[in-house]
Amino acid sequence: MSEASRRVTVRRAIAGAVAGTIVLILSGASATASARECQGVKFDDHVQVLGQTLMLNGLGIRKATIFKVKVYVGALYLMKPSGDAHVIIDSAEPSELVLQFVRGVSAGDLRGAWQEGFEKTAPNASPALKQSIALLTGWMTDMKAGERMVFTRMPGKGTQLDIGGSPKGTILGDDFGRALWAIWFGAQPPNPELKSGLLGGACD
Repeated sequence: MSEASRRVTVRRAIAGAVAGTIVLILSGASATASARECQGVKFDDHVQVLGQTLMLNGLGIRKATIFKVKVYVGALYLMKPSGDAHVIIDSAEPSELVLQFVRGVSAGDLRGAWQEGFEKTAPNASPALKQSIALLTGWMTDMKAGERMVFTRMPGKGTQLDIGGSPKGTILGDDFGRALWAIWFGAQPPNPELKSGLLGGACD
């Protein structure tokens, strides 16, 4: 190989290495930009539901008791961003709510929380809706810090529950889906900061 050819080969190798480094840097930046964080908990900007891409609408913190004990960080995913709670409750599009617990909660406490929530959103529940609520509470297990509870609402198909990565089942009925979503987005959410955060406000 001549000296000139050798120099061309070296230059090409250097150019390739630089290009590869740039790609890696950009890839890392994209990965970082594709997630949002609250209280040290990260959520992807997008999820796939029924072949549809849902985008992260907001993050909020569930605070309990007068001492504002942090229980979980919630993430709401929608087809398109919305800050209108009524639209979200009545939407005919798929949506997903992810709850990542930051402290342990017993199954009994969870059952009590669901009963309290549905008493506010569906005080005159039909027998069928009461059966759906009983099915949900029966699926409850002790939640550990770091575990996730995921509700995927699919109008016309039902609401699917996944706990800790394990599917529990699907509860049929759009009335159940609306009553469930109204727990967070109705007039009496668990705490105001949780609702406002999920609607796109600050997560604090």
